[in-house]
Amino acid sequence: MNIEHLSIDEWADALPSDGFDVFHTPEALRVLDVHTSADLTLLGGFKGQQAVALFPAFVRDCGVGRMITSPPPSKNIPHMGPLLMPNSPKRRKQEKLNRTFTEGVLDELDATASQTLFRTITTPEFDPRPFEWADLSVEPSFTYRLDLDGADLDDVRSSFSSSLRRDIRDAEETDATVSIEGVTAARAVFDRMVERYEDNDDTLGVTWPFVRDLVDALDDRCRVYTVRSGDGEFLSGIITLYSNDAAYFWQGGARADYQGTSVNSLLHWEIIADIVEDPELESVHQYDLVGANTERLCKYKAKFGAQLRPYFLVESGGPSMEIAKRAYQLVSN
Repeated sequence: MNIEHLSIDEWADALPSDGFDVFHTPEALRVLDVHTSADLTLLGGFKGQQAVALFPAFVRDCGVGRMITSPPPSKNIPHMGPLLMPNSPKRRKQEKLNRTFTEGVLDELDATASQTLFRTITTPEFDPRPFEWADLSVEPSFTYRLDLDGADLDDVRSSFSSSLRRDIRDAEETDATVSIEGVTAARAVFDRMVERYEDNDDTLGVTWPFVRDLVDALDDRCRVYTVRSGDGEFLSGIITLYSNDAAYFWQGGARADYQGTSVNSLLHWEIIADIVEDPELESVHQYDLVGANTERLCKYKAKFGAQLRPYFLVESGGPSMEIAKRAYQLVSN
């Protein structure tokens, strides 16, 4: 296998038709390249002229060492990491591809050097074992993914918990309305999230310029769902991102009550209904609730009856790396 450096246009040509996350798209990568201080490095694994694997990395020299991250920190990106495009259904050949590409990427980036901090968060589909065999630390995290392939909306709703169904029904009986809006509404969602974090003495990791540019660049891969009162007052919203086969609950969803009921569940329901019924989303068949690692939030997300899916944090180990991670605030990415 040959490991080659790609331009974004070459990356776009090599990207498969499915199986990638929204942040693997060239549109998202271009925005990230502008809004990070690291150098975007796109690697492809080739057998002859055929791309069989891809890895986007952000490389930053820090004076005393280097950081290699995928995704870059402080952008609220749930996962990124490698993509495999095997041309054989055989498990043995797929694992050989994974192992060979992982070794090639680590070698090309010199990722295991003593002064290098390597950190990637894989997609739920990725097998991380070759990283562990290369003496990197591998730790599981979890997300909820709701399978909507061929789903019937009545069946989907009946699979929700009784309290979630009640929340949706109560919100539907108010005069609140859900609609899809644009960048102006995205700013309202962002500002509401900033307020929520400040109320908890915390800071939202992403900046408005990054969110704005991403929403604009992704175009129809992004929808800003809002819920407004009968007189048009903004109540809450969710910025939803789309790959070719999955929708992602990315930003928003700050709790909002209206006429005695929470309207957030109605937002999620409308997103789910569009995945099932909107012809423009025909290829999308999963809703990723993005994260199942915080107990308080899991109590709500579990009500959707989604599957619990693991993904993996892969990073350099050792005491010096722990110091580096704290210094660059990578742990809370």
